[in-house]
Amino acid sequence: MEEQDVSPQRDEILAHLLSQDASQPRDEPEVAANIGEQLQHMGLTTWSISIHRRLRDALGVLQPENVLEVGGGIGHRTAWIYDLFERQKRTPEKMTIIEQGAKFGVIIHRLMTRYEAQDWTNIVVGDPLQLAAEHAAWSLATTTTAEISETPFAPSYQAIIIDGTSANRANLVKTYMPFLDSNGVLFTVEPDMPTGDVDPDDEQGMALVDGFNGWIELVQETQSTHHIAFMPLFGGTLVAWLPRSL
Repeated sequence: MEEQDVSPQRDEILAHLLSQDASQPRDEPEVAANIGEQLQHMGLTTWSISIHRRLRDALGVLQPENVLEVGGGIGHRTAWIYDLFERQKRTPEKMTIIEQGAKFGVIIHRLMTRYEAQDWTNIVVGDPLQLAAEHAAWSLATTTTAEISETPFAPSYQAIIIDGTSANRANLVKTYMPFLDSNGVLFTVEPDMPTGDVDPDDEQGMALVDGFNGWIELVQETQSTHHIAFMPLFGGTLVAWLPRSL
């Protein structure tokens, strides 16, 4: 009897990745839990445990060679990812972490040292949109893909995780989507939806409205080029993109 190919079709890959992995631990990693307490003391927000757990499950199945995390914060999500790699006894070739705040970058550096990830982690402090623009300019200026990049980015990534304010999330996703490998997956969380009437003079409120409108446009525009999956979880919805064709 011939063995049947049970590999998921391309349009089924995201549903497979975003499903729960029962072999992974349910408890939050100790280091991540400690960082979560620090976040509360600092008055900062983070993704829910449910979202982090499902993202971790997806990365465990995907096993990316190159990982890009945009918006590292003080390393709460990074701790989840490091814990996965440590337990799998398998590390990526390169993990790039972009964080705008210099002080937060120092904290992430301590976390990197804690997990002995210096050989394959690159922490970059700077504005993520500006860094992406500089990389795009460098790419246009080069004549061959064999040239060594003068930017902190790898040629492409098998996994990209995007964090940021709700107002700016769609812009970040759109900016970093070209960094995806042809078989890569981009993960983020659906931004907050504006509620009620917003006064035109309310800059923050209008930024949230504009950002959510940009999110709706992004989803509509990318449906023809990418498979998109939405996974509602406690604390938000995890969203993933996979290019439609190789």
